[in-house]
Amino acid sequence: MSKNYNTAHKRLLRELKELIDHPVEGIIASPVSDDDLFNWRCVISGPVDTPYEYGIFEALLTFPKDYPLSPPKMKFLTPILHPNIYKNGKVCISILHESGNDPLNYESADERWGPLQSIEKILLSVSSMIADPNPNSPADVDAAKLWRDNRDKYTAIVKQQVLDSLGIKLIPKA
Repeated sequence: MSKNYNTAHKRLLRELKELIDHPVEGIIASPVSDDDLFNWRCVISGPVDTPYEYGIFEALLTFPKDYPLSPPKMKFLTPILHPNIYKNGKVCISILHESGNDPLNYESADERWGPLQSIEKILLSVSSMIADPNPNSPADVDAAKLWRDNRDKYTAIVKQQVLDSLGIKLIPKA
């Protein structure tokens, strides 16, 4: 095993213990299996006072073997309409972008990944992003356009996704 792998393994164990000892309200995260610390299943509750409220959104966090030097990747498994989430579920947020200067000069280096970031901070940042989209830097251009131009339709779609995430099927009025 490489030194990076051992460092990543120890760090992931430490972060898992921290999440177990100090759970974060509305967020659950743990490895998919005891044999693989590099793939985590996460559940984020829809933030209060947003169209996502009450939703249960499942995602995967995939860690590189050189974690924490490089950021993990995050992908929602539960469908979620959001300007900063690609249609395939991949999350686009500064904290998950490689460290250093942004080649497009949109993000400052301190907003991007750094080895001092943690799983807890990633998940809190994603929860905050869900509550407060940035339509000026969209991953899903269609969602950003809908969010800007037709908020009622956007909200209706999200609320249906919330019901779907809960397994609730509404019976149409006769």
